[in-house]
Formats: sequence, structure tokens, C-alpha cells
Amino acid sequence: MNSVTLEVRSRDKITDRVLRAFGGEAQGNFISFESPELLFKVISGKRWELLKVMTGAGPMTIREAARRLHRDVKGVHGDVHALLNAGLLQKNEEGLIVFPYDAVHVDFMLQAA
Repeated sequence: MNSVTLEVRSRDKITDRVLRAFGGEAQGNFISFESPELLFKVISGKRWELLKVMTGAGPMTIREAARRLHRDVKGVHGDVHALLNAGLLQKNEEGLIVFPYDAVHVDFMLQAA
């Protein structure tokens, strides 16, 4: 299964992971955010629904994603471009959008200051 972890990590911890990867240590698939607030800003409720519809579904058009979500194409188009800009979605060589993962794990901790 091809999975990705969405996480909240500091730049220092991300740099440590990158250095370990350059050293040959497998790291897995991660998409990191600097804060929970940024994660929630990028992945709003409707964008989360879009990711759920696209997880494991393969490449599709924005129109097809909108049909599966029962939403208008214009609204889904805006969400797709926000997720493309954040690196969560990709476009393939045919110009179709794809979320190339079969599973998503979200990892962050809220603790007392």
C-alpha cells in the first residue's frame, strides 16, 4: 500500500529527516506543515472530502471529482489548485489530477504550552 503521512513538524526535524534520507535511510512519504493551524488552513473540510474521494482512485478530471463530491466544478477547481500549490495533489502528463496514495495518516500532537 502506498501511504502518506500528513504531519506537523518543525523545520529542524524535517531537516534531520532529509539528512537521514540523503544518508540512504528510507523515510517513507511525508507532507509536513509547520503548525496545526496551517494544516487546517490548507486542508479545510471540503478539501479533506476531496482527498477522501481521490485516495486510491487514480487520475481524474476536476469535473469527475466535482461529480463524485456532488459539488460545483468552480468550487472544486479552487480547492484542487490550493491542494496542487500545497503539493498534496499532482497533475499527470495528460493533465489529470491525482492523489497518488492509497491511504493517509495524519500525525500531530496538541499539548500544554
